[in-house]
Amino acid sequence: MKVLTVDDDVDLLDLLSYTLWREGYTVLVAIDGQQALARWEAEQPDMVLLDANLPKLNGYEVCRRIRHEHESDVPIIMLTGRDDEEDVLRGFNVGADDYVVKPFSAKQLTTRMKAVLRRCSHDPHREPTTSLRVGDLTLDPLSYSVTRAGRAIPLTALEFRILYILAMNAGRVIPYSRMVEYAWGYEGGSPNLLKTHICHIRQKLGMIADQPGGISALPGVGYSLART
Repeated sequence: MKVLTVDDDVDLLDLLSYTLWREGYTVLVAIDGQQALARWEAEQPDMVLLDANLPKLNGYEVCRRIRHEHESDVPIIMLTGRDDEEDVLRGFNVGADDYVVKPFSAKQLTTRMKAVLRRCSHDPHREPTTSLRVGDLTLDPLSYSVTRAGRAIPLTALEFRILYILAMNAGRVIPYSRMVEYAWGYEGGSPNLLKTHICHIRQKLGMIADQPGGISALPGVGYSLART
């Protein structure tokens, strides 16, 4: 499997390359945004590890072009030294599949890579295949589509997975840790980031927080989707 690793910190790039090589990956490297796009177009890697703050073309713009101009669904993980919510959301909004904050351990990064690859593979043996109906919501995991009262609601793959686990357990409170592990594919994710995605789902579905028929929060515990 080919991984394109992009960072302007040459020492970190060498360390990442060695770590990934030991894990059995074929490693491609780039040190700026323009070089990253050129290597991606020429090599068509299976995954991209992309620093956010790159010279010539920043990582957000590189991610946006891969997603929206080239219409590629290649898994992309953003790497950055900033963990501000605005920066994290910017990464997801341009199409990143995950967001890893520096400094990180080799074990953390490779675990997150494997989780993203599982999510993006749509392997029917790993992903749910049963459509769900909860009230006026219908969720189809094969197409990652959601309708409410017959109207299509565009959700990201991550938002769909969050809503799907809530729908599978409608009427029950799902702990933060279980939702994070199901949606992101690893333990130790941030409940604050989960909260942000819940807010986006509510907005897209026209739900009001903690109102009948919506997604309710039990502070310090988790979330539940009303069974209607």
